[in-house]
Amino acid sequence: MVTFYTKLKIVLFIAMFYSSSLMAQNYFSALGEHNLSINHNVSGIYKYNFSISTRHYIYNNETTNVHIRQLDFKHFSTYSLSLDNSISLGLQYRNRDWFEHSNNEVRITQQFNTITKLRALRFGHRFRAEQRITNQKTTHRFRYRFAVDFPLNGEQLDIGEAYIVATNEALYSVARATKPELDYRITTQLGWLYSKNLKLQFGLEYRFEGFNIEKNQKLHILTSGVIKI
Repeated sequence: MVTFYTKLKIVLFIAMFYSSSLMAQNYFSALGEHNLSINHNVSGIYKYNFSISTRHYIYNNETTNVHIRQLDFKHFSTYSLSLDNSISLGLQYRNRDWFEHSNNEVRITQQFNTITKLRALRFGHRFRAEQRITNQKTTHRFRYRFAVDFPLNGEQLDIGEAYIVATNEALYSVARATKPELDYRITTQLGWLYSKNLKLQFGLEYRFEGFNIEKNQKLHILTSGVIKI
């Protein structure tokens, strides 16, 4: 049986990783990211998701500099292949030119997701291919994410209880006439099942962006709400 103390050790290990990452950084910025998602199950094999999110700088270039960076609108359609396997198609529009001198982006995503369970633990493997389209270039990005989530009390998540979601993800981007880019992200979020149709989450994501080129590092402070209709 997975005990509370075992779960606590996992959380402490992740926190220690964050601390060592922060101490080792060279080029660092901190951002806030807020997301609202609406999920709807159309049938037993098809569901869709709409979300809107915003991202703003908190700290950048060794100065505190709070300003909005972008606004994202996303849609995902997901088809279940079996109880634990699914495929998805996503479409995203990212607006940046309202807030800074930068390019807007259209993103098309293809995804395969598989889940396995071990008592209270749920493990997820997600594979994504993305086409990031701007008026300057098209970037092809390939992503693999490993995730684990579990309730903090018992082996089943009940209304009013909290849970942990922890992920790590590797990303590889290629575009014409540019050097391939490697990214890595690690994320930990604390969630709360407020009701049958509402989840609230808060967490941190640490990003190593282009670590084979510039060694950029970013800390994202995450808040999100997930509504089921």
